[in-house]
Amino acid sequence: MKKIFWTFSIFGLLAVGCGDANKKEDNKKSETTQASSEEVASTSNSNTLTEEEKKDGWKLLFNGEDSGNWRGYNIEEFPSDWKIQDGTIHMSASGRGEAGSENGGDILYDETFENFHLKLEWKISEGGNSGIFYLGQESDELDYIWKTAPEMQVLDNEKHPDAMLGTDGNRKAGSLYDLYPADPQNAREVGEWNEVEIIVYDGTVVHKQNGETVVEYHLWTPQWKEDVANSKFPSLNENWADVAKEGYIGLQDHGDDVWFRNIKIKEM
Repeated sequence: MKKIFWTFSIFGLLAVGCGDANKKEDNKKSETTQASSEEVASTSNSNTLTEEEKKDGWKLLFNGEDSGNWRGYNIEEFPSDWKIQDGTIHMSASGRGEAGSENGGDILYDETFENFHLKLEWKISEGGNSGIFYLGQESDELDYIWKTAPEMQVLDNEKHPDAMLGTDGNRKAGSLYDLYPADPQNAREVGEWNEVEIIVYDGTVVHKQNGETVVEYHLWTPQWKEDVANSKFPSLNENWADVAKEGYIGLQDHGDDVWFRNIKIKEM
């Protein structure tokens, strides 16, 4: 009887163990399915305006289906290396760094804005770098929009060397590139979406990242001119501090995979 009881006990333990393993596997499958469903739901809700946003004066800058009013910097066409893919504006990695893709380059929305509240989401690849420009200018004498436009940095803070350069982290995600660091630094991990906002009103500029204000500064003031003078920009464009009152919104091709979606604006 003892041997039989012992045998049954072993089988009982094995059954319990298998049951626990099956439960864990089922839970894992459930979590995966839930995550997948959440991603699908998030994608399906992208690039739309709520009724409240419509009443409040928001405007979509990207419908998730075509390039619309987006075009290349200093060209009339939408560059072929930028893709409209899965409800995003996507730049595929070229490995050419700031030179960008041969058939890419920076893009801009073909309308200028003065006082506005801009919202969008970005996702970067491992080791990736990109940026969001505003108040940018365009002319045949300029080859890059960053020569005239402030830039909200888009970056993998863990692996891209830019995170270690500059001063006090002013080249990390959310920062005003090479001038004011994002504080707190709250960028999410590579592959996750970040929600950002840029508010411009009569020279006051605010960067928000993932729900928190991370940068605030004031254009054209003595402090602004002093800070620009101490940055790398005067060596690239001696008039860089004279940011225009009205300009283009742009997205950067920095040679890495990057995705943008839910781009909307409210003029103020």
